[in-house]
Amino acid sequence: MKRMSMALVFSSALLFLGACNESQAESEVIAETSAGTITKEEFYQELKDRYGDMVLEEMITFDVLSENYTVEDEQIDQEIDLAKEQLGDQFEMFLEHQGIKDEAAMRQMIHMSLLQEAVASEDIEITDEELREAYDRKIYEIDAQHILVEEEQTAWEVKEKIDEGEDFDELARDYSTDTSNADDGGWLGYFQAGSMVPEFEDAAFAMEPGDISDPVETSYGYHIIKVNDKREIEDADIGEFEDMKDELRRERINQEMDIEAAQAKVDQLIQDANPVIEEEDLKDLFAQDESQDEAEEEDDDEEDVSDTEGN
Repeated sequence: MKRMSMALVFSSALLFLGACNESQAESEVIAETSAGTITKEEFYQELKDRYGDMVLEEMITFDVLSENYTVEDEQIDQEIDLAKEQLGDQFEMFLEHQGIKDEAAMRQMIHMSLLQEAVASEDIEITDEELREAYDRKIYEIDAQHILVEEEQTAWEVKEKIDEGEDFDELARDYSTDTSNADDGGWLGYFQAGSMVPEFEDAAFAMEPGDISDPVETSYGYHIIKVNDKREIEDADIGEFEDMKDELRRERINQEMDIEAAQAKVDQLIQDANPVIEEEDLKDLFAQDESQDEAEEEDDDEEDVSDTEGN
């Protein structure tokens, strides 16, 4: 986010200065002190040296994604309206603190964000049934404990001990690698939907009080989950399901999206667009990606040769 906001702040300056002809830029003074003067050309060169590659990459990415995906003005309006509703009188201060020049720059940021979301969510299928399940979760909170271990085999050994009647709290103290709560029997307290990683949350919300799960794999390792209580949240006001569907879908996308795969897709779209950089200092902006593609092609050729020789 910081990279994006900085790029948007400086992109307008780069475009404005780049539009000046060279002789005018060299001669026109934009700042003067007793220590000397600064011309437009000097200012432009400094901006280009510091941020040029970042801004140009941002602008090219925006153009390429805009050609392949559609973001409606209404979508951007909704995001702006939501931000203003949540921030109220603090909206302008928020822009300033985030380094966002003005509302127009924020719209540009949101536009880019929605384009990136479109890329990341393109291959994710979410049914109305899944959205309804996510909606229903929002009125509940769960009190649970867990035992976290690194190896699946260890997790099954712990589960077997629990099934044989050994104390969950003691096993958490003996086995759990979650040092934040192992001494407390792996107690997590009450938590709501969206507080845990998806695999853990899916398992916990599918359980009833008193249930103990089989090993559940997440990016942290393998969990044995014990649900102690499941209760409705007092005065829960989450709106109607139909009004919440877009937000629920986005939450689910954020949980399931593969960032590396999405970035690879963006990189490929840019390469397919055959970018040609005329600015001498920035002409190698995508050279690293091109050399990587060449290396991959060479590897593929070597594999083809090996297959041929093997046959």
